[in-house]
Amino acid sequence: MDPVKAQYEAYPYPQRDSADEDKRLITGSPSAVAEIDHYLYGGKRDWSQPFRALVAGGGTGDGLIMLAQQLAERNCPAHITYIDLSTASRAIAEARAVRRGLAGIDFHTGSLLDATERGTFDYIDCVGVLHHLPDPDAGFSALTKALKPNGGMGLMVYGTMGRTGVYDMQMMLGHLTAQDRTPDQEVQTAKALLQDLPDTNRFRRNPYVSDHKNNDAGLYDLLLHRQDRAYTVPELYAALDGAGLGLVSFVGRWNYDCSSLISNAKIKARLLQLDERTQQAFAEAYTGNLGKHTFYVAHKDHAASITLPTPNPSSVPQLQNIDRAALVKTIRAGNPLKGRHEGLSINVALPPLAADILDHLDGATSLDTIHNRIKPRPDAPTFYRQVDDIYRVMNGINMMLLRQA
Repeated sequence: MDPVKAQYEAYPYPQRDSADEDKRLITGSPSAVAEIDHYLYGGKRDWSQPFRALVAGGGTGDGLIMLAQQLAERNCPAHITYIDLSTASRAIAEARAVRRGLAGIDFHTGSLLDATERGTFDYIDCVGVLHHLPDPDAGFSALTKALKPNGGMGLMVYGTMGRTGVYDMQMMLGHLTAQDRTPDQEVQTAKALLQDLPDTNRFRRNPYVSDHKNNDAGLYDLLLHRQDRAYTVPELYAALDGAGLGLVSFVGRWNYDCSSLISNAKIKARLLQLDERTQQAFAEAYTGNLGKHTFYVAHKDHAASITLPTPNPSSVPQLQNIDRAALVKTIRAGNPLKGRHEGLSINVALPPLAADILDHLDGATSLDTIHNRIKPRPDAPTFYRQVDDIYRVMNGINMMLLRQA
């Protein structure tokens, strides 16, 4: 059996229990419907229209279930195709869909390299898969062929710099586990090595990887994978260029934005003279924390035509990954916006109107209406200048998206 298929038959990843669907919806990036709308449709998609999606390498179903549930909540006439090599992973994904009563999903066991056999799609989700293929470039190309001309994809691949020490561990364990006969024996060998690592070991000193601490499936996926590579920003762009894809946007743009990361004015001025790709590569090396790249792409020509939304009177801000009431309380107390994104600490003072503005963000109200509700009503230039400042920070750390009313 193919070693990657064998791994996910033994340890479906991520480890999930369908009974948990009664208690929570696991959300994330990419493929949240609000993100798809923001990054690929300028916040203007009519979700009453049909939507055909592919979840390529869907594993135990996190992306699939989130996407299907959110589309169902919007009464979108959607059809989703799921493909994965592992029958064990597929069984868990199917059980989760049944538990939620989700319809309009076709399940298939197979390779994403054969995606075009299922037709073409408005949207493709492929998270944590391409970097496990024998030839990732073939995977990028296969998905590109399955994408409609005006469609888009949400992808995630590993980032090299945040995975310091991971490949050292994979090399060492490749030697140590050669005599183990079962995946469980390999896991026990890995645990023994982890307990014996010196303080100088690069993996032990890396705070940005933690899957091995969650469960055996996470440990195996991180440290015992037989087929695994990571990308720097330049390597990722090369892969996209080779497949005829254009980057629409990274998710969590703060991590790639020299103007946000760099405080030294002279250094920042020099960096801002460079092209965007070079700036992003610099930012990646500057922070050194990115263990994954999450991003939206489209066919190169179509990607060039996509304009990301910016705040305007008809914009409806969408908050995500944050407790609005708690944030408003924090800002009213005079505290900055604090958080962590991919391990990077964020500490930014928001403008004076921030608490009043954020207090009105309910996901349904336009900025024009919010402007009129704030008392005393600020003048329009002041209001929208401060909205722009709030949006730049909160979109940069993936806490705010925009929809057009």
